[in-house]
Amino acid sequence: MTSKTALVTGASSGIGEATARKLQTLGYTVYGAARRMDRLQKLSVDGIRALAMDVTDDASMQRGIEQIIAETGRIDVLVNNAGYGSYGALEDVEIDEARRQFEVNVFGAMRLAQLVLPHMRIQRAGTIVNVSSMGGKIYTPLGGWYHGAKFALEALSDCLRLEVKPFGIDVVVIEPGGIATEWGAIAASLLEETSGTGAYKAQADAVAKSLRSEANANRNSPPSVIADAIGKAVTAHRGPKTRYAVGFGAKPLIAAGTLLSDRQFDALISRATGLPRK
Repeated sequence: MTSKTALVTGASSGIGEATARKLQTLGYTVYGAARRMDRLQKLSVDGIRALAMDVTDDASMQRGIEQIIAETGRIDVLVNNAGYGSYGALEDVEIDEARRQFEVNVFGAMRLAQLVLPHMRIQRAGTIVNVSSMGGKIYTPLGGWYHGAKFALEALSDCLRLEVKPFGIDVVVIEPGGIATEWGAIAASLLEETSGTGAYKAQADAVAKSLRSEANANRNSPPSVIADAIGKAVTAHRGPKTRYAVGFGAKPLIAAGTLLSDRQFDALISRATGLPRK
């Protein structure tokens, strides 16, 4: 295992940091990537290689992959974890912000896949792990652009999995549920900035409260549960599962989205997020 190399994006905190550390314990040479090098210092101290990378900047991504290949000669695991939640009413979100949501959560991940695949094909082996969300299977109000990006990431992962299977490459989707990170609080703040006044204020207040409540909930799972699932996937001797739904609420909510009618699920989510009634 000591000869294998992994790249984890969004590694400065939360799921990305936990995943980088997990892969290191499994024997990988790990590159942790983020836009700001100063936020990677704690990983560098522990022997994880810090890599400055902006997943909205193609040149930055190319340089990063070139550096990894130059230093290690290979790339065995790509974990596309970089992402954020852009919340706000569809009517309110500026279209440039909507495009950025897709640039970060979808196009950055797929561009990195394009960059690593030639090397993985030569090796006849590799694993691409795309960190989606239970929000890639279900929906919540005022999260349209976020859910749209995660739904897209799920579909692209399915297509990619079929395309690269003949080359011995696996594609895995991780669908986190409630995880104890800064994600919910950040999404709530973005929501209030976007729709905290005007026609959607009542909905925005309710959903922001729900997001902050979830962010602070003791029931949420630690980021390590996602890291453990990724570790399990990349070391599975008979090949990984295509999807891992892990973390608080992921499996039951995804199941509810499948079993309930749209109207029933609408009612469930409206109650859960405290949306005002007519």
